Amino acid sequence: MGFFKCVFLILSFLLLNPVPSFADSSSVSSKGFSEVSANFLNFARKREVFDWIVGVRRKIHENPELGYEEFETSKLIRAELDEMGIPYKHPIAVTGVVGFIGSGKPPFVGLRADMDALPMQEMVEWEHKSKVPGKMHACGHDGHVAMLLGAAKILQEHSELLQGTVLLVFQPAEEGGGGAKKMIDAGVLENVEAIFGLHVSHYLPIGEVASRAGPILAGSGVFEAVINGKGGHAAIPQHSIDPILAASNVIVSLQHLVSREADPLDSQVVTVAKFQGGGAFNVIPDSVTIGGTFRAFSKKSFTQLRQRIEEVIIGQATVQRCNATVDFLDKEKPFFPTTVNDKGLHEYFQEVAGDMLGIRNVREMQPLMGSEDFSFYQEVIPGYFFFLGMMDETKGKLASIHSPFFKINEDALPYGAALHASLATRYLLELQQKTTLLSGKQHDEL
Repeated sequence: MGFFKCVFLILSFLLLNPVPSFADSSSVSSKGFSEVSANFLNFARKREVFDWIVGVRRKIHENPELGYEEFETSKLIRAELDEMGIPYKHPIAVTGVVGFIGSGKPPFVGLRADMDALPMQEMVEWEHKSKVPGKMHACGHDGHVAMLLGAAKILQEHSELLQGTVLLVFQPAEEGGGGAKKMIDAGVLENVEAIFGLHVSHYLPIGEVASRAGPILAGSGVFEAVINGKGGHAAIPQHSIDPILAASNVIVSLQHLVSREADPLDSQVVTVAKFQGGGAFNVIPDSVTIGGTFRAFSKKSFTQLRQRIEEVIIGQATVQRCNATVDFLDKEKPFFPTTVNDKGLHEYFQEVAGDMLGIRNVREMQPLMGSEDFSFYQEVIPGYFFFLGMMDETKGKLASIHSPFFKINEDALPYGAALHASLATRYLLELQQKTTLLSGKQHDEL
């Protein structure tokens, strides 16, 4: 309860003026829900609101910060929350921020946005290009933050609809740093009923969303291995023990783990993306470092893959008269669990998104081998993750995420803001209604 004790004082002024339990909110019809969603989207599309959301996104894009270094991004978020009169707790997990909108009472529902950028040089030439050499928002997290702040503005303007409290979770270090896990360890999810998150998509048309029930993104981990041999002159290899040859055999053997040991119906990936060896054309180096990632959709497959990666690297290095050490770097880059969407929340999402966008624009998608640390939240409470379309063929083809040419179609931002706000508002209202009808009981206050 430590986290919520800390925020009790922040929310106390809200508790003195609780949201009225107006009769019409307890009997909102399906048509009424649809109208609320439409109103939220129209609000987000207002020129002054849209320009504000876009402006926030561009400020963040110009000043990208890596995981656990998002100090200026966090400062900007807090300034915007202050401007809207929204209380928050900070710092959490170094740079994280959690805002609170609503009654200050249960039920609680969370909306999450990640804040960190990538160590890449932006190649897109435009007015708001990254001002920090070697750093870029190439995954859309700048847009995610802007959309969650947009949702905050919508919710604050329509706070009379909130039958509970919305947590605005601005999270650091999604890109391998496991920021979600640190937010959980800080107590962010205590008493929270459910949490929602989104990601922009370059392959979905604008105005469409996609997701599925069950596994949607793979669990993932990284590995790094140092293969030690004996260096020497390239002209007399018999006097050396070649770690480059050993590493080459290791890499080929690692590919057999998926092609010959994994069930073809159980999706797995092993990719070696790092190979660092000698620096001269005629010198065999003493050692070689290789590294990569591995992914799977079940804990059993993931654990087996991890074990076999270590065995193969050490074994193949030994065959080539080398020795090897393997590090899975799990302290720096914790293993990400599989992202698994709650079935009930999937049905709920289809209703809410269908009301706003039309059911034909709510797509069922196949699982992807990418990973997300949103999965840490889903291991604790029901969670739901979806993709937000931003492709517009009239504006040209969009580059994929993690590309130096990645761009966000800013016309998609109002959709994300309104969906966030709609998912939270309707969830609280339906949960409050269900609790009242079934038992008449309330959760304890903060």
